[in-house]
Amino acid sequence: MAGVSRPTRVEFAAMKSSGNDKKNSAKAPAIPKASRGLFSDFWFFMANKPAIPTLIEFANEEQRRDYSSRIMQRLGIDVSKYAILNVHSIGVDVPTSFVFEELLAWDGNSICWPNHIAPVERMSGQLEHIQIFLLGKRKSVFGLRNGFLGLKFIPLFELDAIKFQTVPESSNFDNARYLLYECGGGYPIGIFTMYVRSWLPDRGELEQAQLFMGVGFDFYGRKDWPKRHFISTVWERVHNRVTANILNRFKQMCEAKFQALQDGTSPRRD
Repeated sequence: MAGVSRPTRVEFAAMKSSGNDKKNSAKAPAIPKASRGLFSDFWFFMANKPAIPTLIEFANEEQRRDYSSRIMQRLGIDVSKYAILNVHSIGVDVPTSFVFEELLAWDGNSICWPNHIAPVERMSGQLEHIQIFLLGKRKSVFGLRNGFLGLKFIPLFELDAIKFQTVPESSNFDNARYLLYECGGGYPIGIFTMYVRSWLPDRGELEQAQLFMGVGFDFYGRKDWPKRHFISTVWERVHNRVTANILNRFKQMCEAKFQALQDGTSPRRD
């Protein structure tokens, strides 16, 4: 991004203002269509190519170490020890606080999550403790009670809160809030986070809020798992497509809800 001139906040506000007439004449943004079953989950989250790419790619180990250092500074968690570090981000043109409130609403009814393929269950109704089950099965999947080839997948994964930063820290300059979990049970042994902060124009960011979804883990806790193991390769392809669609749908939902709130109307639906 070096050498590219980025608009200032004032310039960006002017750009948005100049397009108000076009926005007002266009249809308001719509909340994504809800999935009704396994097929529509597959179509919306796996088959569909998302409009906005979200994966943050590391060209080499140095870039990965640099990003791991940033995560350590932000979250106080060392992710360099995990075999897998997978981070996605997307800009959302609503206030940071609005995005975070929508994250706090994450449950089994979310239209931004494949809740038929991998239903979310809040344990005792709490966001601090979550289990996710493949196809919603709690005892066996395809007749397999104890996994396959020694690899268990009931639950698919389990999340326990490490820290919820619900208000920005006083020393924080970019209004950051986040949910940070420990992953245990199922296949990922590590950490999972959803992190939102204000835009940084010098990085080429234009939307008010920047949302990150990241996971650092070892498959089944095995640090010696080969990086190019076929399961790792398949997982990366599926996970990257699903996560990109989750974030694209989440962006669309937030922007539709916020626009409707400003207009004093109900959100339009696809």
